[in-house]
Amino acid sequence: MSPENLVIFTSIAFIATITPGPAIMLVSTNSLNYGVRKSILTILGNITGLFIMSLLSILGLSTFILYSAPVFFLVKIIGACYLIYLGIKLWMKGLNFNPEINRSNNQIDTGVSAYKLFLQGLFIALSNPKAIAFTTALFPQFIDTTLPLSYQFITLVSIFMLLSFSCLLAYAVMTSKVVHHSGGMKLQTLIAKSFGAIFIGFGLALAATTQK
Repeated sequence: MSPENLVIFTSIAFIATITPGPAIMLVSTNSLNYGVRKSILTILGNITGLFIMSLLSILGLSTFILYSAPVFFLVKIIGACYLIYLGIKLWMKGLNFNPEINRSNNQIDTGVSAYKLFLQGLFIALSNPKAIAFTTALFPQFIDTTLPLSYQFITLVSIFMLLSFSCLLAYAVMTSKVVHHSGGMKLQTLIAKSFGAIFIGFGLALAATTQK
């Protein structure tokens, strides 16, 4: 793999990971609800999902998902319903943070299961056909079939996962600091309603996705 291709891949991956989407919304929400530290569990779940999708793209299995109408439809509907569910739940119940008690939001003990937070991130990644399509289109373009596959796979996926982790963590920290330093119940309600509406919007957009 040439240095030029590595730079191009890194640039594309960075743009993809920093662009707001369902994963960033979920991590930001969990950062507000449970603290930055616990939101890392969601981030780890998400990049685990990215690793699985990347592996499938290298093996060619993700192509089957994209071009099999029943499988594509099933993945799309499950992902859309989950996003809409998260949006409605957030709209109805709001956020749990209390800036007057703990402005750092890093030590909030909500009793939420670490397993649940991890699975949320994993599910968001694996149930998004757009993410599957992205990894399917991206990785094969930078794989040289004349060179050992394992080394190239490890290099590309490591870069992709590192960028994803860094960007998601940055959003989690930034959201926590901005919102908690602002404070106020009105802001809390506004953020909850806005995040809920965005989740529902993502879900509806995903439901409208068609095979190409």
